[in-house]
Amino acid sequence: MKRPVNAQKAIVNYLIFLACLLLSGTYAIAQDSTNTFSRQDTLRGSIGPGRIGWNVLKYDITVQPDFETKTIKGINDLTYYDEGVKLMQIDLQQPMQIDSISSNGKSISFTRDGNAFFAAIRDTAAMYKIRPGTRTMRIYFSGKPIAAKHPPWDGGWIWTKDKNGNPWMSVACQGLGASVWYPCKDTQSDEPDSGAILRIIVPDSLVAVGNGRLTGKKANGNGYTTYTWTVTSPINNYNIVPNIGKYVHFGEIYDGEKGKLTMDYWVLDYNLENAKKQFTDAPRMMKAFEYWFGPYPFYKDGYKLVESPFLGMEHQSNIAYGNNYQKGYSGRDLSGSGWGLKWDFIIVHESGHEWFANNITTKDIADMWVHEGFTNYSETLFTEYYFGKEAGNAYEIGLRKNIENKQPPISHYGVNQEPPIDIYYKASNMIHTIRQVVNDDKNFRNILRGLNKTFYHQTVTTKQVEDYINKAAKKNFSKIFDQYLRTVQIPVLEYKINGYSLSYRYTNCIKGFDMPLKINFKGERWIKPTEQWKMLNLYPEGNTGFSIDKNFFIMSRQVQ
Repeated sequence: MKRPVNAQKAIVNYLIFLACLLLSGTYAIAQDSTNTFSRQDTLRGSIGPGRIGWNVLKYDITVQPDFETKTIKGINDLTYYDEGVKLMQIDLQQPMQIDSISSNGKSISFTRDGNAFFAAIRDTAAMYKIRPGTRTMRIYFSGKPIAAKHPPWDGGWIWTKDKNGNPWMSVACQGLGASVWYPCKDTQSDEPDSGAILRIIVPDSLVAVGNGRLTGKKANGNGYTTYTWTVTSPINNYNIVPNIGKYVHFGEIYDGEKGKLTMDYWVLDYNLENAKKQFTDAPRMMKAFEYWFGPYPFYKDGYKLVESPFLGMEHQSNIAYGNNYQKGYSGRDLSGSGWGLKWDFIIVHESGHEWFANNITTKDIADMWVHEGFTNYSETLFTEYYFGKEAGNAYEIGLRKNIENKQPPISHYGVNQEPPIDIYYKASNMIHTIRQVVNDDKNFRNILRGLNKTFYHQTVTTKQVEDYINKAAKKNFSKIFDQYLRTVQIPVLEYKINGYSLSYRYTNCIKGFDMPLKINFKGERWIKPTEQWKMLNLYPEGNTGFSIDKNFFIMSRQVQ
C-alpha cells in the first residue's frame, strides 16, 4: 500500500543500468533521464553476479527484540538451491551487522559493501567441481535496525507503546526493503519457494503474531516465550513481519471457493469489541474478491488481520490494520464520490494485495503498477459488487484527481527506485479504460481470474501481464499500455462539429495510438480515432450534442 517517496540519487553506472533494462524484458518511453543512481541502488535493484547461481528455497528466521535498547538479534537459517555461486550477495542494511555465517559446521568468510555482504561460498577452483543441489547456511545477525519515523511511508522497525503503556512492536519495510532488519536476498524476483518460518522471542507478558499459521508456542522458562509462525507458500521478503503486543484473538470460518478458509483477527485487548464490529468488512471483502479474482491464493496459510501501530500494509496472510476502526481511508474518501466512506479502506485495499502483489509479484519494483494499479481497482470492484456499477464507476472516476502525471508509472529497471504515486490511480484508471474497450464484463472478470490462475504464486514482468491480457481479450492493448504506463501524456480527443458531421482525432499521444472510444453523438456509438482526422456523417435527426463516455480516461477539446 505504501505511497512512494523520491528515490535516493547518486552517480549513474550507465552500462550496468542498460544491462538491467535488457534483463527486464520490457522498456520505457519518455522516462526522466535526469535520474542518477548509486552503486548501492544497483546492488539492491539488479540481478548482479552475487544473485546469480542460487535460488532461495526457505527462510527460517529467529528474532528477539529488546524494547529498551531498540536492538534485535537473530538467526536466519537459509535454505537455497546452489547452481554454482562463488560470491553470494546477502543483503542487510546498515547499521545492522552479520556476526557470522556457517554451513555444515564450517565458517564462511564474508566482506561488506555498504548494505550488501558477499559470502565466499567457494573459490574459483571449486567452481569446476560443483554439483548443483540444495544447501543451507546459518546467518547470525544483530544490531539496531533503522527505526521508522512515519510508517509505512518512512519505514523500519517500529518501537512504540499502546494507550495502556505496553510495548508494541512491528516492522514496515516495503520499498526500504526487508534487509532493514534481517539478512536475505532482498529482491522481489526471488521468493522462498517453500515459504518461511518466523520464530519470535518475546517477554511472557506479550503476544507475537507472524505470517501464516501458529505452529508453536514455547515458554522458555526465563521470562520469555517463543512463538513460531509458518508460511507454506512463496512469500515476498518485505511481507515477512513480526507483530508484538498485548494481542487477543478471535476468528471465523469462511465458506470459500476452495473450501473452508480460516479468517483470524489479532487486535489489542482493549479494541476487541471495536474489531468485532469493524472486521465484518473482511468476509464481505473475501466474497467480492473471490468473485472477481478467483479463490483466495493462500488457503493453506489462512487469512489474518493484525492490528498494527501504523495505517496498513499487505503483509501476506498477516495483513497490517491500523485504520482506527473507521470507514474510508482514516475517515476520508479518496475519491470524493461518497462511496469510499461505505467500507473500511485498509481492509479492502490491503486484502486486495493478496491477489495482486502477494499471489502475483513483479520481479522488479519498476513494474509495481501491477501491484498497486490492480489493487487500487479492487476498491472499485468492491464498491461495484455491493453498491452497483454506477457507484463503482463514480468511485473510480473520482480517483483521477489524485493523479500527478509527473513521471510515467513504470520507472527505471534494475535499480532501487520506488515508482511514482501514479502506479495507483493512473494505472487503475488505465485498467478501467481497458475494461471499457473490452466491452464485455464477463470476459473482463475472466481476465482478472485468469491472471491469478495463470501466474499463481509467481513473479512476473509487465510484458507477461500485457501479453496475457492481449491474448485473453483478443485485442491488442499495446499502445494503451505504452501510452498510460510509459509516458505522462493523457490523450486528447480533438473534435469539430459541423452541422450533422463530427470530425475527430487524437493528439497528445504516442505514434499509432488508436484506442476505440464510446461517444454520444446523435445516440451512443463507437468510434476509433487515430492521429489523423476522421469524419462521421449522420442522418439529420435529433440533437447534435457531443460527449465522451466518462469512463474512458482521456481529455477532449473542441476546435474550430
